[in-house]
Amino acid sequence: MKKGFDNELYFKEQLRAIKKRRAMFKHKFYLELGGKVVYDGHASRVLPGYDPRVKLRIFKSIRNYGVIYCVNAKQLQSKQRLQDTELTYKKQALKEVRELEKNNLKPEAIIITRFSGEKKAVEFKNFLEKKHYKVLVFFEIKNYFNIKKLLSEKGYGAQPYFTSKKKMILVTGTASGSGKMGFILSQLYHEFKKSKLSGYAKFETFPVWNLPLNHPINLAYEAATADLGDENKIDALHLRYYGVKAVNYNRDIHNFKILKTLVKKFALINNHMRNYHSPTDMGINTISKCIIDEGVVRRAALKEIRRRYKIYLREYEKGFEKKKTIERMKKIMKKAGLKIKKRMNMS
Repeated sequence: MKKGFDNELYFKEQLRAIKKRRAMFKHKFYLELGGKVVYDGHASRVLPGYDPRVKLRIFKSIRNYGVIYCVNAKQLQSKQRLQDTELTYKKQALKEVRELEKNNLKPEAIIITRFSGEKKAVEFKNFLEKKHYKVLVFFEIKNYFNIKKLLSEKGYGAQPYFTSKKKMILVTGTASGSGKMGFILSQLYHEFKKSKLSGYAKFETFPVWNLPLNHPINLAYEAATADLGDENKIDALHLRYYGVKAVNYNRDIHNFKILKTLVKKFALINNHMRNYHSPTDMGINTISKCIIDEGVVRRAALKEIRRRYKIYLREYEKGFEKKKTIERMKKIMKKAGLKIKKRMNMS
């Protein structure tokens, strides 16, 4: 297959960008990892030439870091399976934790997020603890959109605080919606209250902020998360502050409001995150610099969108997927200029 992406250039550019951002925080630096860490199949399909294990190479070039693994209690409870592996969230989590261990990235703790009594989450916690893993449970915060309550002792202040000797913490999880950023924001709340110069950034893969909104690569990200309702948007704050169009997505746009309020209210005056003026500023993403053949990556991304649609249809027929996901995929297909075959259509 012809390459459309320069993996070696990406390795150098992304590593340099991470080190530069880490140097801006004297205490803890939390790096949220977007996409799969051990093997990013989606990225390798959309970007021919991308090494699905390049993130491991990047992290092995960085010293003094710990790993946190997050899994959503609601996802553990569901019967839904992940598209790439067709595994349940429990099996996928166990598989990834073992893979991280094999690559010398054993999690310091496994965080069960958004817990509100889910039976399968309790069973999962007990199983992990018998295997001698440290497990913390983060309860679901009701009225999450109430930022005032969220940034209080009844919100993040009531969540557990995890202490690590490592200065840099890599936060990964089973899939989108695993609660990674919620965990990080609660950590920052506790540390800001102690006047710590801690910070956060996101190792972002998709969407690619400096590609057009409806570029096939960004639409392929929407397709990959159609079941979660992720939607790419123009970052209005970035456009207003810098005069530059940037692409972000709905969950990070909302989470930035929380982060900005948290920083403004509790962070020290010299905390670098006071220079975050938009959701895009949170990210570290050098993907676009490394695209060497636009035509190749466009064709690969369109192929991935078709592939996702077919998978969602199969899952819907088995009763594992919702109709609204299929409807969402139809809209994405239309944006991408792809036709829906009659035999694939829904009545």
